[in-house]
Amino acid sequence: MSGVTVLLAEDDQAIRTVVSRALARQGYAVQATSIASALWRWISEGKGDVVVCDVWLPDENALDLLPRIKALRPDLPVILMSAQSTILTAVRATERGAFDYLPKPFDIGQLVAAVQRAIARRRARPPEGALAPQAESLPIVGRSPAMQEIYRMVARLAGTDLTVLIHGESGTGKELVARALHDFGKRRGGPFVAVNMAAIPRELIESELFGHEKGAFTGAVARRAGRFEQAEGGTLFLDEIGDMPLEAQTRLLRVLQQGEFVPVGGKEPIRTNVRIVAASHRDLAGLVREGLFREDLFYRLNVVPIRLPPLRERIEDIPALAQHFLAKAQAEGLPPKILSPGAVARLKAHDWPGNVRELENLIRRIAVLYVEETIEEDVIERELAQARPRPPEPAPAGEGDNLDLARAVERFLDRFYLAYDAAAPPAAVYDRLLREVERPLIERTLRLTRGNQLEAARVLGINRNTLRKKIRDLDIRVHRGP
Repeated sequence: MSGVTVLLAEDDQAIRTVVSRALARQGYAVQATSIASALWRWISEGKGDVVVCDVWLPDENALDLLPRIKALRPDLPVILMSAQSTILTAVRATERGAFDYLPKPFDIGQLVAAVQRAIARRRARPPEGALAPQAESLPIVGRSPAMQEIYRMVARLAGTDLTVLIHGESGTGKELVARALHDFGKRRGGPFVAVNMAAIPRELIESELFGHEKGAFTGAVARRAGRFEQAEGGTLFLDEIGDMPLEAQTRLLRVLQQGEFVPVGGKEPIRTNVRIVAASHRDLAGLVREGLFREDLFYRLNVVPIRLPPLRERIEDIPALAQHFLAKAQAEGLPPKILSPGAVARLKAHDWPGNVRELENLIRRIAVLYVEETIEEDVIERELAQARPRPPEPAPAGEGDNLDLARAVERFLDRFYLAYDAAAPPAAVYDRLLREVERPLIERTLRLTRGNQLEAARVLGINRNTLRKKIRDLDIRVHRGP
């Protein structure tokens, strides 16, 4: 590594010394300074093969210096470090041409590895990024290593059109990451359209995504643009993609392959130009193995996977998240509040099955219901206990079950025929009623038999193979045990 010079700018003397020694041990010559003006003088003189620089220097912000460096010496790789570890910092560092961005604190091995990569690629021009966003912050909060990696992924992907698949439990913020990819990307001037596959009736998904022509089916009194048309030039976020039925998966795959679609009832294909970001809390690879999700579609969507960690895996972010939600409540006109150390400790001890969404709901509830300025541990304990789901009461057997079922059917028919129009009668009443009744019937029987499918088939009076097919077709989760 002889002959390679690293220019180091860091105003913290201890960090400057540690980094200098680590780089020197790798055989690099190091020129170190605490100010941006000295760094800029060295760069102007043509010195250095790699720059390692803290974002916040006493005389200038490195993010402001970076464009001048890239204009003067576009092939000089710059690695930025910052203790102000936000998604905005990561994105700005990337879009202004930084070779890499390291949030503090970092392992010294990470920095050495980054310098080694920069040396290997120092003659390569960095990819162009998107324009800087107008917003000063996004509601993606956290300084944990897991979240810092998310920030860096968003920064790298924002300026591309690569398809992204976001994995994560419910409540981890999958749509927020999708919005960040859009808002910081080159498509941010276009629409961001989100659609939740789990919230759309199966028979309406294709119409919802691709639109329909007038007269395509009963009730289609006018042409309707689908979500692909609505998202033209922007980003289409397909949430809970694992709940998409197989027939709709086939059409979506065709759109991704050919870049065009045909509305329901239409004849002429429509070209589409959207970026696809998909998300699921389910194991899509597992669904592929079970035959419930198309393997070819999975690989089309899984170009770049992002895993969002559950809150229990980043408990160090809980104080910052809680403070963010308290500040948000205050901005909405509620009195200011602070959390005592005991309250923070109790929040960090909770396992948060509902993840960030559960935490936000708890903090908002406290902000509304409690008048004291300092929230103590007992308040957190009380609210967590009240929000804890209660075990379901045992269902009455016999005639009560029949009565519940009859009432459910009546409610369904009441809803269905309230909008009855003789000129345009509702379609497929029998099939829709069967679907509405069949799923809860099978789910309840499986709960009763603790997941024993042979026993459930006996109780239902159907063949075991028939039951297995219905479980698969209806996407029913089987929970075994007590």
